[in-house]
Amino acid sequence: MSLFWIAIRRLAEIEGRMATSKKVITREEWEKRLNDVKIRKEDMNKLVMNFLVTEGYVEAAEKFRMESGTEPDIDLATISDRMAVKKAVQCGNVEDAIEKVNDLNPEILDTNPQLFFHLQQQRLIELIRNGRIEEALEFAQEELAPRGEENQSFLEELERTVSLLAFEDVSNCPVGELLDISQRLKTASEVNAAILTSQSHEKDPKLPSLLKMLIWAQNQLDEKAAYPRIKDLSNATFEDPAV
Repeated sequence: MSLFWIAIRRLAEIEGRMATSKKVITREEWEKRLNDVKIRKEDMNKLVMNFLVTEGYVEAAEKFRMESGTEPDIDLATISDRMAVKKAVQCGNVEDAIEKVNDLNPEILDTNPQLFFHLQQQRLIELIRNGRIEEALEFAQEELAPRGEENQSFLEELERTVSLLAFEDVSNCPVGELLDISQRLKTASEVNAAILTSQSHEKDPKLPSLLKMLIWAQNQLDEKAAYPRIKDLSNATFEDPAV
């Protein structure tokens, strides 16, 4: 038998022993370890407030501040303004959204050409959606084409958007997804993130990132131990270790 196959068999034997020698942690032991971890209530409250502020739940954030005494790290009044911008984009009122952004902080669009292009692109999409074809062509030529000449990626996005005009039935259009509501939501999310950044606030809430870290940690631990893992994140319910 060659050294190669001897080495392969040896590795298989080692992996087999590793698979059968996983450490088993009982539910009782696991819960005891969890209870030994001390997390301050103030830190949990800050995590909740961060989520409410970032996602724009201004009324909930105000109520939570009164109930918990947790102060947000930005003025709650600015949340309403930010949500008004986001709602305008989601409803297809892009011109109104641009005005509101400039009222908040003109530098947001002045210093972010990609965001401004995407808002203008969304305006073009709305014109096409409403059947204002001549106006759409004029807008594309006067407002978007010059930006496309300066940036290759902008030009490619413009070409994709204008190709919508070549199809009477957008269901057969390869870029028909541009007319989906999801495109509005994507643009609205980009604007929301830019406003948060301009306010020196994280553009994404911390809670989803922590949940992703939890899933990653469980996947890593699965290779080394059998333990009561969380099977339902929404309810934080455990399943007993498989032995």
